[in-house]
Amino acid sequence: MEGSCMELALEGERMCKSGDCRLGVRFFEAAVQVGTDDLQTLSAIYSQMGNAYFYLQDYGKALEYHKHDLNLARTIGDRLGEAKASGNLGNTLKVLCKFDEAIVCCQRHLDISQELTDKIGMARALYNIGNVYHAKGKNAGMYANQDPGEFPPDVKESLEKAAQYYEQNLDLVRELGDRAAQGRSCGNLGNTNYLLGNFSLAITYHEERLTIAREFGDRSAERRAYSNLGNAHIFLGQFDVASNHYKRTLQIARQLGDRALEAQACYSLGNTYTLLRDYDTAIEYHLMHLRIAQELHDRVGEGRACWSLGNAHTSLGNHQLALQFAKRHLDISKEIGDSTGHLTAEMNLADLKGILGINGDSVPSDGSSVLTEGSMLSESSAGDEMDIGVKRPSQSASRRRSMENLNLMKLTPEKHQVENRIAEANGSVRPKHHRVQKAATVAGNLREKMLTSVLAKDRPSSASPQRGASVENHEEEDFLDLLSRFQSRRIDDQRCSFNEKENKASQANSAQAEEFLDMVAGIQGSRMNDQRAVLPEFPGLNNREAVIGQFINNRDENQPDDGFFEMLMRCQGSRIDDQRTELPTVQSAPTVPDQDLFNLVQKMQSSRMNEQRSAMPTKRSSSKKKDKKDKK
Repeated sequence: MEGSCMELALEGERMCKSGDCRLGVRFFEAAVQVGTDDLQTLSAIYSQMGNAYFYLQDYGKALEYHKHDLNLARTIGDRLGEAKASGNLGNTLKVLCKFDEAIVCCQRHLDISQELTDKIGMARALYNIGNVYHAKGKNAGMYANQDPGEFPPDVKESLEKAAQYYEQNLDLVRELGDRAAQGRSCGNLGNTNYLLGNFSLAITYHEERLTIAREFGDRSAERRAYSNLGNAHIFLGQFDVASNHYKRTLQIARQLGDRALEAQACYSLGNTYTLLRDYDTAIEYHLMHLRIAQELHDRVGEGRACWSLGNAHTSLGNHQLALQFAKRHLDISKEIGDSTGHLTAEMNLADLKGILGINGDSVPSDGSSVLTEGSMLSESSAGDEMDIGVKRPSQSASRRRSMENLNLMKLTPEKHQVENRIAEANGSVRPKHHRVQKAATVAGNLREKMLTSVLAKDRPSSASPQRGASVENHEEEDFLDLLSRFQSRRIDDQRCSFNEKENKASQANSAQAEEFLDMVAGIQGSRMNDQRAVLPEFPGLNNREAVIGQFINNRDENQPDDGFFEMLMRCQGSRIDDQRTELPTVQSAPTVPDQDLFNLVQKMQSSRMNEQRSAMPTKRSSSKKKDKKDKK
């Protein structure tokens, strides 16, 4: 790839417009390597590269080049370029689920567009902000596992804000006469109101979306409108109308040749006919879904198809076939780690075995029977231990063995005194704290002598209470005096005396300490400079210092304003969230549509097995029969 930067960039743009973004990126990268002095050209290259990487789903690279575009636009004072770069940056952050930062960037796009009275830019910014709030609410509602209209308040708040921005966008594009933009806004408003539970309003917007899609001949948009209309009519209980919309969805999906979309339509039709209690037709569509799921290696979709087929066969009384599909559903749920599907399959298996009168021990794939066998084995092993004559030691026997091995130590003051006297008699010295122990030994000996003399003179039988108290007080005072005399030396040993040599040494040490601190201060003095932010590097820019310096010297308004710093602080405010652990990702199921319809069918079908159970005869009825027989 040889040529000037402009030529390479134009070729890359032409390749991206033709649909070959991967080759277009190569031309753009070659243009950056050649470099240019034209900042407007470089900004256009950054923007195109970011869009191309976004299309290739390399969102990290897309984020990098959109940031380059934003920084360059701010440096050269290009407000329109800054607005567009902020919008592109917000869309990329939205895909990365950094919704708060995306809202800040999209709001910046809107503010600049309003400042420039750019209605087209305002419409795009309003649409982007609505998309971010819609994605934020839908992402949070996905883990709430609730039906539309029953989401938590924070999810509803995000969706309501999305609807507000979409309505503002729709009013603006209607004023501009942009029919294509009107169609996109109506579709998003229909989806948002559907999630909020406003199904009638959602149908109104989706019908308008369908009309605009037919005007443009947009078959993909037409298919989406039919599918969304079917979903809304399902929640309104209009199953016949929903089935007609799903049939149109299936027809367009086959025309487009998209097998995954065809499987989704079959799945929706199967569930709809289940709600209509037309189980034979439901089985036909679920079998179509199952075949396509196997063809596309969609294990999640295959498990859902087996679950639906099991329910349909149970409703028709084909319990043997239902049992086979339930077993298959259980195996797939174990394989893919679907805890909800695993639990549902086990419940269905238990109900079907109860209907067919099958013993759980005869089905090795049933997890509950394996667990029962394991628990029975543990109980029988405990019983075998008692039967073979192994006697368990009684509590008294174990206690006697423990008492025999117990070594009691008498840690009384008298024992310490005896040990000290033995050590003095042998002339030995304690290895540790000998001075304190020697003082204690002498004090103990003195106390023993005093006690002996007192006891020899005054026996307890002849001593009066007052005399005994005075002797004890005198004895205690003598002992404390002796103890304080021996302990007074310890304080002196711990004192430090100062002399001239020591003073000189201390002064020298303090001087060395000051020199060390000065050295540390000199080394640490440049730490803040190391942490300062530098001007952004712009790859592909030749003569960077001269070109950038020209704009900075000539334009004082190029300095970042308070709004920019506010946006930067808000973007950086969620850095801690980037370090949190993420919720487990939902496994992809290309042949299964959104889970709303599945949850509705599961809720409505939850009481089916209870309706098919037969009640056991009561005791009263059986006693009445016996009385009638006796009378006869």
